[in-house]
Amino acid sequence: MLMLWKVAGFDWDLGNRAKCTKHGVPLAAIEALFHGDVRIAPDAKHSVAELRFIAVGRSAQGRGLFVAFTFRGTDDALLIRPVSARYMHRKELEAYEKSTQA
Repeated sequence: MLMLWKVAGFDWDLGNRAKCTKHGVPLAAIEALFHGDVRIAPDAKHSVAELRFIAVGRSAQGRGLFVAFTFRGTDDALLIRPVSARYMHRKELEAYEKSTQA
């Protein structure tokens, strides 16, 4: 049975804020990524304790973004919890561009 939930927002605390901004990515850019043209895939390599996902896309300034995240929620709301974020490396950006041209 397929179940769809509407994401109600983001789950931020001191731990993930520090880790996500460590590479210079503003929190607003991370949140904006999920409101734009984003590609999401499972992150099986890092899904040991919880299901994790990878989101890639472009910031409003056109920079390639890579965000690792999971979902947190209750019966009332589903939240995106970013785990880490960084700007894409050149080769990642080239692969992303190639995949979006199809």
